[in-house]
Amino acid sequence: MAVPSHTSVKARDGAAALAGRWPLLGQRRSLVVYLCGVVALEAAAFAALVTTRDLRWPDLLTFAALLLCGAVCIEATRRLGIPAGVSRDLLSAWWLPVALLLPPVYALLAPIPLQIMLQKRVRETVVYRRVLSAAAIGLAGCVTSVLFHAIAGGPPALTAGTGTPILVAIGCAALFTVVNTALIAVAAHTADPEGRWREVLWNRESLTLDVVELCLGVIVAITCGINLALLLLALPPVVLLQRSLLHAQLQAAARTDSKTGLLNAAAWQREADTEIGRARRSGESLALLIVDIDHFKRVNDGYGHLVGDQVLVGVAATLRSQLRDYDVVGRFGGEEFVVLLPRADVTEARRVAERLRSRIARMAVPTDGAMISVTVSVGVSIMNVHGNDLIELLAAADLALYRAKELGRDRVCLPAMPVPPASPPGAESASG
Repeated sequence: MAVPSHTSVKARDGAAALAGRWPLLGQRRSLVVYLCGVVALEAAAFAALVTTRDLRWPDLLTFAALLLCGAVCIEATRRLGIPAGVSRDLLSAWWLPVALLLPPVYALLAPIPLQIMLQKRVRETVVYRRVLSAAAIGLAGCVTSVLFHAIAGGPPALTAGTGTPILVAIGCAALFTVVNTALIAVAAHTADPEGRWREVLWNRESLTLDVVELCLGVIVAITCGINLALLLLALPPVVLLQRSLLHAQLQAAARTDSKTGLLNAAAWQREADTEIGRARRSGESLALLIVDIDHFKRVNDGYGHLVGDQVLVGVAATLRSQLRDYDVVGRFGGEEFVVLLPRADVTEARRVAERLRSRIARMAVPTDGAMISVTVSVGVSIMNVHGNDLIELLAAADLALYRAKELGRDRVCLPAMPVPPASPPGAESASG
């Protein structure tokens, strides 16, 4: 048996301990540089703006009131509980009014106490992610505030109720969303260059939620600008919307595998049954793949389960990046993944399976002093050829997977015939 391929680089003394204490040090150097650059940019903006305007008590009171409302929303979130993977919290309903109603320096400061509260009261995560979030929100709010005050002239124009300042506020709020999303998306893509941009930017659901937050932020800003006491009327609807949004996200989280973000086995089976029924009615072709990581136990035993989890996440991300939006992909348990390919015949299924195998083999997962790569074996079954329902297709693909492992792993097999691994570049010319 061959061990999982990896390239080892000896770590310097103490590097592993430092990476354990400071998780950022274990990330890609480009991500570290980017995060430091974003934080430095926010610090420079704060230094430039903090001396340009004297502190005014009405501004401080408004700032404190908006932060208090954000804290109430966070406390409500804490009482409901937020598992990993649930990320939308409607806090832009309070950050946006800070940007629209107050000088830009307040927009830079507002995310810091709320991010600290999220870390301490709701869900603890690696600190550098909270720092990046606070810096991205602060910079987005600062840009929004500078632009709105330059064009509209400040809060009095917004609370006057005329159309132009409100339209400017909506445009600036949209800019807030774009800048914040772009800063976070660049960080996500830097951490995983193999991922597709559309996975870290917008989809239909995230765009809808951004529009909701934008509208809430502008409405709260107008309400707060008219009279600070009206925040007492704005807070309950925002908390109720937050609870409804959290409920929807919890339902979505119940369908996904917590480690990889793919469909869990039960959710995948339901969607696969639906697709198979549709294919049976329409007479279209359909293929099923079982993807199994070769010698995954050796990764866990040699590097630890945390590194094993990173490998699972990396394989899942590679699968998502190489499949179509309507392909049904899930984690079947352990190191096995399942993929349903609607409208795929045997030729298309073999092509997709081979592409997945080769892309995963080129994947590298960084760990202390080493870059780990793994291979996969893939079993393929075709509807109306190897089975007519989900159970039969799974059994046939599992048999094909067993054949692939018997034949040496790192290959694609159908129940009837193996597909040898692709020859390395130049192999044909060398053998000729």
